[in-house]
Amino acid sequence: MARVRSAAIGSAPGQDHVVYGDRLGPAGLARTLGRLLDTNVRRVERGGATVPICVWGVHGIGKTAIVQQVCEARGWAFGYVAPAQFEEMGDLHGLPVLDTDGGGPRTRFAAPDWVPREPGPGVLLFDDLNRADDRILRGVMQLFQTGRMFSWELPPGWQIVATANPEGGSYSVTSMDDAMLTRMLHLTLELDVAEWAAWAKERGIDRRGVDFVLAYPEVVTGRRTTPRSLVQFFETLTDIEDLRAEEALVRTLAASTLDEVTVASFLGWVRGSEVDALTPEEVLDAQDPGALEGRMRRMIGGDGGEVRLDRLGTLCSRLQEHLLAAGYEPGERHGENLERFLLHPLMPADLRMAFHRTVMSSKRDAAKELLRRKAIAERILDAL
Repeated sequence: MARVRSAAIGSAPGQDHVVYGDRLGPAGLARTLGRLLDTNVRRVERGGATVPICVWGVHGIGKTAIVQQVCEARGWAFGYVAPAQFEEMGDLHGLPVLDTDGGGPRTRFAAPDWVPREPGPGVLLFDDLNRADDRILRGVMQLFQTGRMFSWELPPGWQIVATANPEGGSYSVTSMDDAMLTRMLHLTLELDVAEWAAWAKERGIDRRGVDFVLAYPEVVTGRRTTPRSLVQFFETLTDIEDLRAEEALVRTLAASTLDEVTVASFLGWVRGSEVDALTPEEVLDAQDPGALEGRMRRMIGGDGGEVRLDRLGTLCSRLQEHLLAAGYEPGERHGENLERFLLHPLMPADLRMAFHRTVMSSKRDAAKELLRRKAIAERILDAL
């Protein structure tokens, strides 16, 4: 178990977090979590016990949703409990009831309603585990190690997964000692902007919001600005056609859920949104090279003026997202136009190289084939 104190990616400025386990993006977390769940199944088949898994990460980044999605993808049952809401041990053990069957009255415990009743496979999620009181954390130690309390036990096939906010910084959490930590396997979720953009596009999030995140990934997470709060904000923009014309309203909506620095960055981005922004489809399907060149110049500058690399970087990210999307099929002019775009005089070598590396390391053969053009290969080799 790696225990590293560092300023974690996606943390609010000035927050020093203790990081447990490897840092993973959403896809990496889902893949690794699935493997660990399968390993637990094999442990049980060999007569052993499951090992709980703890997913760490800053608030609003999607820890709970990913755990639930992994369960749904497998067809497993999903149970949920928020131990921070427990006020006493009775919330964990259940309440005593009088049992008069079999040899006289005696006290037994009725398991709490959140305890699963049917056999698994399933995952019982202890959400925000380290926001529980220290007494509750000590109380679940036996459950995490053996899958049972003195009063009840998990049905066969159930596993425990927990989520937790990082220790350190400004989080109001209860520190877990080594005895508790070593009862679990640990992973840390961090934001991957490209993965988030692909998810947001599939979810139907306002395209302008996605473009903003791609252009300013450094302001995506903070104390109030999180992927969750950004989605909440972007959903309020759906029926506002001209953001610049409604700047006062946009400011109010943004300030209701985001950090001040994010609000300022978004409004600054909106004020510059009058540029002739290109879409991936327009780049790939362009029929007139001269017209495409003119629009690129207007969008990213040049000709003695400031080159807007932020806009060029955003367009590159959107092109990657488009080419690597499931179901993408190359059009007649896609290879030629992509070559013209990547070899544009204003395209920095490092941005071209990063684009090439991302696409060629993917599993999308159709997209990779577009980059196997002689002129692109020669320019990439020249930069090595």
